[in-house]
Parts: sequence; C-alpha cells; structure tokens
Amino acid sequence: MKDRLTIKDWPDAERPRERLIRIGPAALSDAEVVAILLGSGSAGETAVDQAKRVLAAGEEEYGSGLKLLVESSVEELIRVRGLGPAKAARIKAAVELGRRLSGGIEEPPVCVRNAMDVYRLVRGDMESLDREHFCILMLNARNQVLRREVVSVGCLDSTIVHPREIFKNCIKRSAASVILVHNHPSGDPTPSSEDLEITRRLSEGGKLLGITVLDHVIIGKGRYSSLRESGLPALSG
Repeated sequence: MKDRLTIKDWPDAERPRERLIRIGPAALSDAEVVAILLGSGSAGETAVDQAKRVLAAGEEEYGSGLKLLVESSVEELIRVRGLGPAKAARIKAAVELGRRLSGGIEEPPVCVRNAMDVYRLVRGDMESLDREHFCILMLNARNQVLRREVVSVGCLDSTIVHPREIFKNCIKRSAASVILVHNHPSGDPTPSSEDLEITRRLSEGGKLLGITVLDHVIIGKGRYSSLRESGLPALSG
C-alpha cells in the first residue's frame, strides 16, 4: 500500500499537464509549470512538491523563485536536492528557448545615443551572466540597432575575440558602425589592459573596413564603464 499519492493518483482535473492541455499554460502556477519540466518527483515527494521546494530555495537566495532557474548554472542546479543532470539540463533548455524566442520578436528600431542607452538595452541579459560574453551592436547610419549578436563566450574572467567574428556580419548587414559590449562577472566594470588592447585592435580594423567602432561598454553589477566616455586612448576618431 502506498504511503503517499503521486501525481498519477491525482484526479485528471488537478494534474498540471492535463490542466495545461485543458485550460492553457497561463492558468498554471509557477510550481505547476516547473513540475511539468521536471517530469517526475523523487522519493517522498511529487514533482509539484519538488518544484515548490526548488522555487522556495530561489525565493530565499534571489528574492524570486524563478530567478534561480534563470541565473543558476547547470552545476548549481544539480546541487539542489532532487535535481539531477537530466532535470537541470531540461530546465536550462527551457530557459534558453524562452530567451531565444523573446530575442526573435520584431520590435521598433532602437536608437543608441550614448553608453547609458547601451546599458539599458543589455543589462537585463548581461548583468547576471557567470561567464564573460562579448557582444556587438550593429548600427545603421542613424544609430539604430540593426542586430545584437554574441560573438564569443569565455570563462569566468576572460574571453577570446577574433576581429573576423566581429566584422564579418557587420559587412553582411551593411552596418555603418558597431558598439562593443561585454560583461565582467566580478561585477566591477573597470576596463582591464586586455579590454583596452582588444578595443584598440578592433578600432583600427574597423577603420580599414569603413566601420566605426563607436564605443566599448563594459557591464558590471548595477553599473557600467564606457571607454568612449572615459576618454581612454583605445578608441580613436
């Protein structure tokens, strides 16, 4: 005889998956959505119980249950009791799918006038990353963003950027200028000597191609640094 009901023992009208099919995903609670991603519970708890526990851990650490799923790495999720590699990977895949879909929504052109505009545009995606991501904003002649693209992902404190990766799609999209953007996972946006050197190299390469490197904006935690506004010599023109 069972000591505890599983979700399969619940009435159909109360099971998360059946509720999603019947009334749509928007009607489900956060725990029910996460439970569907988990697929099953573990010893002594249903998938919904496990989802509630995971979300409670996120609430305690991040102030939001769902932020744990977004901001934690796979390795960090695996440390949560009951979340093995398969469940952690499933959660991160769902988060990534949502990110890609939101990035693909057509929106009115964004005009970038200064580093603050750049910071406001990227901070939501870049402040919480635990690895360095090097991105570019391709701009037209009116400083409207044609495309935002991640060109390199590095380790905890560095990333490798090749000029050809920066400029090949700029040429394809007939970009008039480009803004370099990367994050410092440490939270301190102070430019390193490597940041200055890669900016200098890319600025010189852009000159040869007729594509102006307008700025290099470094994203920290709640703040940013702009090489253009700092008057550092890595940018010319």
